[in-house]
Amino acid sequence: MTALWVEITATKGSAPRDAGTAMMVTAHDTAGTIGGGALEFEAIAHARAILAGGGNEETRTYPLGPNLGQCCGGSVTLRYTHAPCTTDTFKARTGAEFVRPESPLPLWLWGAGHVGQAVVRAASPDLFAITWIDTAPERFPQAIPGFVTDVPAADMPRLAARAPMDAHHLIFTYAHDIDLALCAALLKRGFASCGLIGSETKYARFSKRLAQAGLDPARITCPIGDKSLGKHPDAIAKGTLTALLRERTLA
Repeated sequence: MTALWVEITATKGSAPRDAGTAMMVTAHDTAGTIGGGALEFEAIAHARAILAGGGNEETRTYPLGPNLGQCCGGSVTLRYTHAPCTTDTFKARTGAEFVRPESPLPLWLWGAGHVGQAVVRAASPDLFAITWIDTAPERFPQAIPGFVTDVPAADMPRLAARAPMDAHHLIFTYAHDIDLALCAALLKRGFASCGLIGSETKYARFSKRLAQAGLDPARITCPIGDKSLGKHPDAIAKGTLTALLRERTLA
């Protein structure tokens, strides 16, 4: 984990900046500002503590009173998150302008293993509406966010053949044969985008098999993520979601 984004999600009374304002914090630098002087200093310190400890995302509310050396009389709620969620955070991370979508991006996740769980942790509910599929109910974690619909499906490729054609898909199941069958089913069905976890060697093998079946493997992105971020599930999730948002912005 190399960066954290601090977003104002709510304000009450007098506050230095409005909800939706955000900044990026790394161990040594910041980009953007949430204003407030002492509030921002406190937020940066807490974000760096999370980065140093490898902690989870969280939300905190700060009264803007004497404890922060301020007299605004209001309060600010901050979300500390690993995923870009506002124009400021997205631009700080990618250098591209991001226009908040009118509706969440329909994202179908195939596989509830470590990478699938990391994507769910990193996704923002105002940017993604997630359908999460695996072969059995016990493969999902007990706690699932409200913006995620879990779907146990013994025959996942059969479900893929009926998926919405405007959905984005990420494939990371526990078996290569299921991954391949999903790629084939989705290529026949159609999709907005499709990413597959794996190496270049895996993609080359899949491409050959798919081409032999008369399908175009060029529509599938593999590997997914950002190599510069590493191979940890959380790193793959961050790189993949950022790429999805970038593609939507540039479309």
